[in-house]
Amino acid sequence: MRAMVLEAPGRPLRSMELPVPQPGPTEILIRVDVCAVCRTDLHVADGELPSPKLPLILGHEIVGTVAGAGKRVRRFKAGDRVGVPWLGRTCGVCPYCLTGRENLCDKAAFTGYQIDGGYAEYAAADARYCLPLPREFPDAWAPLLCAGVIGYRALKAAGDAKRVGLYGFGAAAHIIAQVARHQGRRVYAFVRAGDDESRDLALDLGAVWAGDSALPSPEELDAAIIFAPVGSLVPLALRAVAKGGTVVCAGIHMSDIPAFPYSILWGERCVKSVANLTRRDGEELMKIAPQVPVRARVQFFKLEEANEALSRLRSGKIEGAAALRIKG
Repeated sequence: MRAMVLEAPGRPLRSMELPVPQPGPTEILIRVDVCAVCRTDLHVADGELPSPKLPLILGHEIVGTVAGAGKRVRRFKAGDRVGVPWLGRTCGVCPYCLTGRENLCDKAAFTGYQIDGGYAEYAAADARYCLPLPREFPDAWAPLLCAGVIGYRALKAAGDAKRVGLYGFGAAAHIIAQVARHQGRRVYAFVRAGDDESRDLALDLGAVWAGDSALPSPEELDAAIIFAPVGSLVPLALRAVAKGGTVVCAGIHMSDIPAFPYSILWGERCVKSVANLTRRDGEELMKIAPQVPVRARVQFFKLEEANEALSRLRSGKIEGAAALRIKG
């Protein structure tokens, strides 16, 4: 099979011909149709996340078709359409797993990080952690499998907030803004200065306001969700939320948060993070997405253009999300 392989952090991915993986007893073999390009892929490729499996096939927003299955798999059959998210497997027996918090399992392994992912024509994945998808599930919804699910988990962490600020309007925010509007919330989009494309996209998707993230919010927010990996946004978001408000840090990686005065945290404001995702998060979002319905803005690349997709994501030149279209 063709695959784009990370041999060491900081190096471009290399196009290689590799054997098709053989699924283990609980795994399925997936013919990859499309794999979205996530900012987490960029963090792994750039060495900002420690100790990836090397060499590594990146990619954890996989949509494809079952081509084979291990002897213990009963959930899927050949021809089924499936999605593979970031959470690849957990231990299943630790206190986190036993209390519905498998996203915090210390022995978890993640697709495209410790497990080879979807920047390839085929991928093997544990069937217990894959999501069944309807046949009509569009390729453009591939970003829902991580950006969407993480965004959905972050929105849940914001509680019943009616006025929600989204800092960084990329793959996750442009999906979750639509879910928030569907739920009757007012969405405020905070983008980089001069990023007219993201501002216009946010307004097109129902935001009541969109503007420079360095500027004050036009009104107090009940919650803010930070998708951009920029620690300096935390104090800005704290200043934007009302007393009792919540700031949710939704990324897996963020630059250091600068010191800030206690006065902007006081008033029972809360800062929390979102770590990974659970299978339930994915199942819930897959039910909600068709009801919205979500309009995903995706720029497609060929498999061999994975380095270009990552480069454009790194430089902020992707409007919405990027994805590799792999099927012929």
